[in-house]
Amino acid sequence: MPFLPLRQVSIPEAAGAACNAWLSDIADQLDNDDRDRNELCREILTGLWFPGLAGRSHDSLGPHERVALAQMDPRNVTLEPEYYAEIDVERFARVKPLIWLWEMFDKSAAGENTDLGVRFRRILARHIFRRCGANFKCFQFVKVSFGYNIEAGDDVVIHRHVLLDDRGGIIMGNKVSIADYANVYSHTHDLGDQRVVTSPVTRLGDGVRITYHATVLAGANMEADSMLGSMAVATKDVPSGKVALGIPAQPKLSKPAIEERETFPRTGDPLAG
Repeated sequence: MPFLPLRQVSIPEAAGAACNAWLSDIADQLDNDDRDRNELCREILTGLWFPGLAGRSHDSLGPHERVALAQMDPRNVTLEPEYYAEIDVERFARVKPLIWLWEMFDKSAAGENTDLGVRFRRILARHIFRRCGANFKCFQFVKVSFGYNIEAGDDVVIHRHVLLDDRGGIIMGNKVSIADYANVYSHTHDLGDQRVVTSPVTRLGDGVRITYHATVLAGANMEADSMLGSMAVATKDVPSGKVALGIPAQPKLSKPAIEERETFPRTGDPLAG
């Protein structure tokens, strides 16, 4: 199997400078505890989506324009987790503007820019998650629930269209990789009455890989260096070094011992930061 490290990609200098300045300004504003996050979200999204309407008075707008502009302000929308009975209202109020900003950014033209998007989400994750380690890398259309119950170690990679349901909490160790369209849950409903909810913490140990379209159910513990195969559903713990396959997932393969694995030269990550 060929060794294919990521390659460096460049963009025009002027575009790169504009993106760097924009990200730096957002990071500075988020570091200011006195900055109103709802207003910050509204200003950024209005600029991204409706720059021509930013200076218009409310009375000059038509009904469709008013509704569209209202969605740029997180105070005018509700998110599904707000309906959950166990929500910490005060904590969610701090992260809601940033979750809405993340989601609406992803739907914009800027959200499809891989370099800009990864760096932008990294800034937001550090203010949303309970903990976010170095070099966090997240691609488009990732959904979180509360957000504040997520812990991510160093070098975590989350690919496109992943659901991180952190109602009970999700703890990810270093170098966890979650592939496209995967789901990680931390809550489950009673068979008789879905209003009865159990929310155990779900843990992904160091070096865990969740592959395409796989699902980790609430409370499962993927031990360090384990792997969940494509389309598999982990309903219980997966031992270290094992590859679990199927529905329900069962340990079917064993990864080579670390000392027996082929070694390759260290390479840089062009999206690290």
